[in-house]
Amino acid sequence: MPKILKHFSVELLLLVAIAIAVIIRIINLGSREFWYDEVLSLLLSTGQKGLYKHPDDTPVVLAQYLGALNLPSEKGLGDILATGEKLLKGLVKEPHPPLFFIGQHLWLRLFGNSEAAMRSLVATFSIGAIGSAYGLGRCLLGYRGGLLLAALLGLNPYYLFHSLNVRMYGSLVFWVILTTWALFELIYLNNPNRSPQTESKILKSKWFWSVILIGAIAAGLMTFYYFACLLIVLAALVLLLDRRQWWQYTLCFVGGVLINIPWVWWGTRQQLRNADLERFETASGWLETTPQHLQDFARTLGTHLILGDWVSILPPTLATIAGIGAIAILFACSLDLWQRQQRQILGIALMLGIVPLLLMLGMDVATGKFTLGFGWGRSVIFILPGCLFLLTVWIEKAARKWRKLAAIALLLLYLSISASDFSLRNRWMFHQIADIIEQNQKATTLIVMNSTAWGHVLRLAYYLPPTSSVMLLARPSDELAPVLQKTLAPDRDRYQRILWLDSARPVWGESSTTEEKKQLRQVLDGQFQLKKTQQLFGTWELDRFNLSLYERNPR
Repeated sequence: MPKILKHFSVELLLLVAIAIAVIIRIINLGSREFWYDEVLSLLLSTGQKGLYKHPDDTPVVLAQYLGALNLPSEKGLGDILATGEKLLKGLVKEPHPPLFFIGQHLWLRLFGNSEAAMRSLVATFSIGAIGSAYGLGRCLLGYRGGLLLAALLGLNPYYLFHSLNVRMYGSLVFWVILTTWALFELIYLNNPNRSPQTESKILKSKWFWSVILIGAIAAGLMTFYYFACLLIVLAALVLLLDRRQWWQYTLCFVGGVLINIPWVWWGTRQQLRNADLERFETASGWLETTPQHLQDFARTLGTHLILGDWVSILPPTLATIAGIGAIAILFACSLDLWQRQQRQILGIALMLGIVPLLLMLGMDVATGKFTLGFGWGRSVIFILPGCLFLLTVWIEKAARKWRKLAAIALLLLYLSISASDFSLRNRWMFHQIADIIEQNQKATTLIVMNSTAWGHVLRLAYYLPPTSSVMLLARPSDELAPVLQKTLAPDRDRYQRILWLDSARPVWGESSTTEEKKQLRQVLDGQFQLKKTQQLFGTWELDRFNLSLYERNPR
């Protein structure tokens, strides 16, 4: 071990790592543009989803979409309540529970809709998750174990990405850890071998942690429906660790579930009617799809524990290899803990991390769906604390003289991956488009795009100057050339510039073929002259565009 590390205790190094994790979150709140799903979260949080109209074959002023990304003008309580009603009516058409969007709506009212403001709520939840991870680790492993679990969670690349992502996954991890922590505090308080305390103090503590458990369960279910998988695992842990007091825990579980009944009755029923579950299905039998299910299992672990958001641009084979490596590490840690007679704490770690993943895998196999690998495993992010807890247990209980080196090596790996993700990858695609527009704002510009997806349209509106001289014509690839020709025919002098954005992945359609691109160039030739071409790229395929700037030929 390097000599310099011998002068610092493990605890001090872990505190420094936690501080770095918090600082990284703060300084990166506004360091990148909204990505596709984030701007959708903004749309839903304003309560103005009803204002959004999908582009048709008529050019529109791009700035008109800004109304959907801002709160409406309100003159009193009645208007505020009307906005809240529209917010809930918009959410029942989405596949997620409402708590995250309601929280973002209230946060939006306080701090506005900038990137930093919108992400600050999720970052706050993630800092709370780091603190709760310390509490959970301390409850089960002691002070140093709590610090190590908090540091691993704070610097984990996958969680860091979701800590600065305006989606519900960052707050979901907070509710997962808080629920688990509250349950184990109650189990400890019911343990006759606990440290001596007065009965009144024990009773107050039980009431406190029972309320926390009920609230965390209710919030978790109102944040993400798959949170129910964790509840199944926690119920099994209760039966294994403290079945004599099962009724106390049952009351807490039932209480948390009952709080959700009004939303389930009104909202979830409508969501199920509106849900597009077919996109997860496959027509093949379970035998043919088994290799894909196993790949999803491996890639999920590789993404959660090693790759983080880098998985969005890496070949699937590398993600599979990383997953196999993660499985090997977890298996080796588990085997070593088993041989060292650390079987109860090993069982807890496996129940929190691996068993929910296996449960989701079994559900996918049984229903013929592929939800496990959807969004690079974000649907099962609730397994991340349990997997990191398993690594923490091994370092604390089995690493012995290698404890400091193992902890530092893992934390440095996580810090390196996270730092490179935020410093080496371009995240300013739409600012480059805005720079081109601002070079001549007085010129009437028509943006021609082969995507009608709202993630593309709304980001254009958010980042480009709010001027009436910028128009948008967005159509599927096979319709774009003829619609553009029809648009230009009546008034050939209306547009001084044409900005053609060719999306590599239009989301709701196919990419442009060579022939379709040729047809569009033929429409522009003669009237306009190509002045500039540029490649725009971000962190994944949805952010890749070929930009072509055309200016009208002088007469």
